[in-house]
Amino acid sequence: MKILVINGPNLNMLGIREPELYGRTTYDDLITMIEDHCEQKNIEVKCLQSNHEGDLVDFIQGAFFDGTDGIVINPGAYTHTSVAILDALKAVSIPAVEVHITDIDEREPFRKVSYISSYCSKSVIGKGIEGYIEAIDFLAD
Repeated sequence: MKILVINGPNLNMLGIREPELYGRTTYDDLITMIEDHCEQKNIEVKCLQSNHEGDLVDFIQGAFFDGTDGIVINPGAYTHTSVAILDALKAVSIPAVEVHITDIDEREPFRKVSYISSYCSKSVIGKGIEGYIEAIDFLAD
């Protein structure tokens, strides 16, 4: 199994950005946790991050051409604004799970809208970085 983990804007700032919401775990720690978990499960994983919407669309489209079986995506703020990311997911038709470290339903009203959730097979919200593991395991099963 081959899984692509995509992280959107500001997720590279984990451990620095609003630690009272996102915790003190760094982005590198997150990637190490994901890679270690996938190695134990014999899952090939690739983790990508960008602060640019077009890059995220390119990552999704690239997954179609490299035989990716599933996508775990935390589009960050683009969750609430990007029809382009939704359209890219729909275009490639690869099973996807949406992940959010915080509970977006408990935050500002504008965060309650997720464009990509209409495509994703599952949304994992408010479970911290462990939500990525839940999403990977969901796709693997």
